[in-house]
Amino acid sequence: MLRALHDASLFRLLLPTFLDGGEIDPVTFVQVIEEVARHDASAAWCLCQAAGCSMTAAYLSPETGREIFGDRRAVLAWGPSNDARAVAVDGGYRIEGTWSFGSGCRHATWLGGYCPIQGPDGQTRRRPDGAPDGRTMLFPAGQATIVDVWHVTGLRGTGSDAFTVRDLFVPEAHTVSRDDPAERKHGGPLYCFPSGSLYAAGFSGVAMGIARSSLDAFVELARDKEPRSSKRPLRDSGVIQFQVAEAEAKLGSARAFLLDALARIWAEVSRSGQPLSLPQRLQIRLASTYGIHQAKQVVDTVHHAAGSSAIFTSSAFERRFRDIHTVTQQLQGRQAHLETVGRYLLGLPPDQTFL
Repeated sequence: MLRALHDASLFRLLLPTFLDGGEIDPVTFVQVIEEVARHDASAAWCLCQAAGCSMTAAYLSPETGREIFGDRRAVLAWGPSNDARAVAVDGGYRIEGTWSFGSGCRHATWLGGYCPIQGPDGQTRRRPDGAPDGRTMLFPAGQATIVDVWHVTGLRGTGSDAFTVRDLFVPEAHTVSRDDPAERKHGGPLYCFPSGSLYAAGFSGVAMGIARSSLDAFVELARDKEPRSSKRPLRDSGVIQFQVAEAEAKLGSARAFLLDALARIWAEVSRSGQPLSLPQRLQIRLASTYGIHQAKQVVDTVHHAAGSSAIFTSSAFERRFRDIHTVTQQLQGRQAHLETVGRYLLGLPPDQTFL
């Protein structure tokens, strides 16, 4: 399957065209991720994660971009860390740390991770505004040790293990300040979007793909299944009819909300060539988070309505139920994002950490 995904260039959806990438618009990106998720959520999750990471190429020199992404089977993966650090040295940095939730790290060719930067004296380096300085470090996957920790409820196929490095030298050319317009070297409206906005929208597409396939599978089941103590199929039940209609409305409206927001913002950015404004980023965050949780409600509804048919691992429901609940536990699925948007709508300063 990995070979087929590479052959279809699905890991290169958001990579710049000068590196033989797709550089596709956000609406198309979400639709592709959604379609893959209908069949396998873990594959879709890995594609979305790798696509967001590949947007880094727009911030690298063309030479470094070709070094990292020139291979048609190149994949960059990364994750967050609580202990990473980098010490500035001649020509680059010496780094160490452990990064977790590295979706796709086992098939990645390059890995990366954000590191706060220390000077040779051990003091944290500061930016002109006083904030701690840091950069995302990129290094060949073979220079890291993978740590087998991904024993989880759902999205098991993502292989989102941890990886660690110790005293590794990373050249300055292999580092980026992600989503910093001052470092962007490749034009195009796609790279006016911060990678976080594309992650949010793409992972919402994963959730809606799971919900779509779950709902379709339930409609098929309801045509023929006769519950115990009943002499008519599920589809003849008024309760089931109501639930199916409501689920269709929830999923359809959430999907329309997200795709409409992305289409409008894409058109605006294509005209202006400017990075996304705070209201635009908040709109994507709102639509993405809403979509994830509407999708979860749809999956929960049909899982319950399917009765005992849903509990078997051979069914169309069991893995999707686990996958959607894992999606909502991840960073992009936090309901706290709605608080961030609500603060802004009420005239309060929002927490911009995850926008």
